[in-house]
Amino acid sequence: MAEAAVPAAAGVHAFVGLGANLGDAAATVRRSLQALGRLPQTRLLRQSSLYRSAPVDAGGPDFINAVAEVRTALAPLALLAELQRLELEEGRERPFRNAPRTLDLDLLLYGDSRLETPALTVPHPRMDERAFVLLPLAEIAPQRVSAAQLHAVSGQRIDRL
Repeated sequence: MAEAAVPAAAGVHAFVGLGANLGDAAATVRRSLQALGRLPQTRLLRQSSLYRSAPVDAGGPDFINAVAEVRTALAPLALLAELQRLELEEGRERPFRNAPRTLDLDLLLYGDSRLETPALTVPHPRMDERAFVLLPLAEIAPQRVSAAQLHAVSGQRIDRL
């Protein structure tokens, strides 16, 4: 699927999942929420509360998570590149799959687009399996999350901070 540029005047509503479980994770997530609004051609519209959750398919300490809604004129892969740049600025390393991390930024939704490339799949392929995505997303965009989706993750431990 080819990636089309989005006219700057129009922009697209995108949702970004944020998580961290190394260092001062809460401070990192708060700082990163603000950094999203400083990305080129991007404006932070809404942000969820912070949540604490147990790692899913990973080890290490609990995660601090949030979800942000942005309006962006960046194309999906360009937005992903900016998110990965922010991760690197926070010291993100990838020593092995699902390693503890200083910052993890996931592009969850990009408007109503469906995209599947080697680098990016949207909607995020595992977001429906994760309370740490669905609860913060439901907080800021309840129309994007169904009761059935929330019920499916109701057994996962997550606390709103």
